Amino acid sequence: MSNRIRQLLDFLKESPNDNFLRYALAQEYVKSGDKQTGYDYYIGLLNDVPEYVATYYHLGKLYESDDENAKALKIYTKGIAIATKIGDQHSLSELQSAKLELEMEDLL
Repeated sequence: MSNRIRQLLDFLKESPNDNFLRYALAQEYVKSGDKQTGYDYYIGLLNDVPEYVATYYHLGKLYESDDENAKALKIYTKGIAIATKIGDQHSLSELQSAKLELEMEDLL
C-alpha cells in the first residue's frame, strides 16, 4: 500500500464523511493498479452522494479502460443528467465529450 493511500485512509478515519477523500482514494487505488478497490470507492460514492459529479467521469473512464463501454456510456449518461440538474456546466461539458468520443469509437 502506498504512503499516499495510507495517508488518505488516516484522513478518512478522522473525517469519514469527506467525499473528496473517498474520491481521492478511488483515484489512488486505480493509479496503484488496484482497480477493484477503485471501483468499490467510486460506486460507493455514487450510491451515497450521487451529486458528486466528478465520480461519473472517472468511473466511466475506468470502465472504458476495462473495455466495458456499455457501462461507461450508462455512467456518462447518468452523470450528464446529474450535472444538468445541479447546473455544473464544466462537468456537463466533460461528460458530454467523453460520451460522444466513446460513441464515435463504437461506430468505428
